[in-house]
Amino acid sequence: MLGRLARWLRIIGCDVLYGTNYSGRGLLAAARAEGRVVLTRDRRIVRRHDVPAHLFVDSDHVREQLRQVVDAFGLSPATSLFQRCVECNGELEGVARDEVAGKVPPFVLDTQQDFRRCRRCRHLYWDATHVARVRRELEGMGLM
Repeated sequence: MLGRLARWLRIIGCDVLYGTNYSGRGLLAAARAEGRVVLTRDRRIVRRHDVPAHLFVDSDHVREQLRQVVDAFGLSPATSLFQRCVECNGELEGVARDEVAGKVPPFVLDTQQDFRRCRRCRHLYWDATHVARVRRELEGMGLM
């Protein structure tokens, strides 16, 4: 339901638990166990008497959703950009260029200096054109 929002929140450095296995009671149990805030568009969840801390996300549009969450929790997107893996939520760590040789395309190795790797799933990241696009998008939303 909020998959695109989850990815954007990870891009701005938020620790986000998301997946198809988190819904209904399982979602609420995980939030309680880990002290997390539930973000939802499901009105049935917010009507429950046992719902932990939560935010009902008003919009169907990811830009408006992100703006609502940033405002509601006083987040500063510019300070933690690209600190988490958008796939698994793991923390990213710097990795030397020589360690990524053979694991990234030759052009990337030739043109990039800085690489990051997810500590959990080992996905590799580098600053390509998507970084500038993300920054422009956040600026366009008034979040940078």
